[in-house]
Amino acid sequence: MPSKTKPVLIIGAGVAGEIVAEILSKSQSKDFLPIGFVDDDPGKLNLVLYGLPVLGTMKNIPALVIRHHIEEIIIAIPSASGKVVAEIVQICHQSRARLKILPGFYDLITGKIKTSNIRDIEVDDLLGRDPVSLDLKKIAGYLTNQVVLVTGAGGSIGSELCRQVANFYPKKLILLGRGENSIYEMDLELKEKHPELKFDSEIGDIKDQARMNQIFSRYKPNVVFHAAAHKHVPFMERCPGEALKNNVFGSLRLAESACRSGTGTFVLISSDKAVKPASVMGATKRVAEMAIQYMQTKGSTRFTAVRFGNVLGSRGSVIPLFKRQIARGGPLTITHPDMVRYFMTTAEAAQLVIQAGAQAQGGEIFILDMGKPVKIVDLAKNLIQLSGLEPESDIPIRFTGIRQGEKLVEQLVGEGEQIIPTNHERIFAVSEPGGNLSMLKSILETLERTNFNLEEQEVIGLLQSVLPNFKK
Repeated sequence: MPSKTKPVLIIGAGVAGEIVAEILSKSQSKDFLPIGFVDDDPGKLNLVLYGLPVLGTMKNIPALVIRHHIEEIIIAIPSASGKVVAEIVQICHQSRARLKILPGFYDLITGKIKTSNIRDIEVDDLLGRDPVSLDLKKIAGYLTNQVVLVTGAGGSIGSELCRQVANFYPKKLILLGRGENSIYEMDLELKEKHPELKFDSEIGDIKDQARMNQIFSRYKPNVVFHAAAHKHVPFMERCPGEALKNNVFGSLRLAESACRSGTGTFVLISSDKAVKPASVMGATKRVAEMAIQYMQTKGSTRFTAVRFGNVLGSRGSVIPLFKRQIARGGPLTITHPDMVRYFMTTAEAAQLVIQAGAQAQGGEIFILDMGKPVKIVDLAKNLIQLSGLEPESDIPIRFTGIRQGEKLVEQLVGEGEQIIPTNHERIFAVSEPGGNLSMLKSILETLERTNFNLEEQEVIGLLQSVLPNFKK
C-alpha cells in the first residue's frame, strides 16, 4: 500500500455505497483504499458486497477504526435525514477518523459523482431535520418569463435568490445593490453559470426614491424580492438611525415604487428578531412588516413578508467566525451557554422566500418549520469536532456575556399571533394583531423633516410610537 493511501470505511452498503466503493477503487489518484462497509441491516452482516466485506453496524465504528487503521469514513446514505446524519456524526466522533459525506440522490441519478464530490461534513448537515423542498410547478408558474428584481443582490440571501431564480427562466433578472463590488461578483457568476440568462445589474440605494422610481419605471418588475437590510444587532444598537432609515424608510419607499409601477408580487425578508423585539434591528424589522401590510391596502400589488431565523454560513454570521477562531487555535467565543437559535441553510432561506411568493395572496407573514432551536454551544462543539479536534482540550470555548439587544431565545411567533397552515407542509402563515399603522406616516414625516438627523432617543421614541412595548 502506498504510504499516502488512506484506509476508508463506508457507511451504507446500498447502491450509494457501491458507487463510492467503485469510484474509490477506480480513482487514478489512489489516495483512498476502501476497506469495507458498516450497515445496520442485520441481513447484510458478514456478507461480501461489491468486493468488500460488511464489517459491522454503526455502533462498531470506533472499534473498526482502530482495528483497520481507518483514516476516512464516508457516509453513503443519500436519503439520510439530518437527525440520522447527526447521530452518525456523534458515533464517528468517538474515533479520530476524518468524516465525509456523499452528495444527494440528484447527483447519483445524473451520474455526476466523482471523488471530488465526496465532501467534508458541514454543520448544516446536522440540523436534525429534513431540508425544505420546493413546489416547483407553482414556482415556475410565477417566475418563468417574468421580470424579477432582487434587492441586496450581492448579499448572502440576495445572491442565493438570484442563483435560484435563474433556474426558472425569468424574462429578465435585475440585480440591485448599494455595494458595487458584491454586485460585480454576482454579475460575473451569473455570466459564467447562466450564459443564456438575460439580466441587468443596477447600483442604487433603496432610500433614494428618485433612483428607485427610475429603476422600476425602466424594468417594470413583476416580482420583487426585497433582501436589502441592515441586519447586525450590535451595530444597529450603536447606529439606530441607520437601522430606521434603511429597514423602515427604505423598505416603504421601495414598496411605493413597486406599487406605482404595477408590480404583481413583493416579498419582504424579515427576521425572527421582529417577534417581541429586544433590539433596534428587530424593532425596525417588525415595523417594516407592518409597513408592507399597510402598503397592501394601497394598490393591486400582493405584499407579503417572510420571517426566519439565523442563516448558516451567511456573511457576518457565527459559523464563519467560529471557523476563523478554530483556524487560529481558539478560543471560540460564545455570549452565553444557554443561547439558542433557529437555523436554516442559505438555500433553504432563498427557497422559503421564493415559495412564499408563490403562495402570497397579500398581507401575510410566512414562517418556516425549522425544527427545534439549536444551542450555540452545541453548534460550536460540533464544528470543532468536524475540524478533527476536541472541544476544550484542543480548542477552548469562552463565554463573553450577552450583548446589548440580544435575547437568549428567539421566537418565530409572537404573543397574540396564531399559526395558520398553508398548502406547503413546512410553511405556515401567522395571524397577527396588527399595530399602530397610523403612526407610520408620522415616522416618515419626521424623518424627512429632520433630514434623517435624529438622536438615539428620538429614534427609539419613533419606534415606540408604533411598538409601545418595545424597550431598547
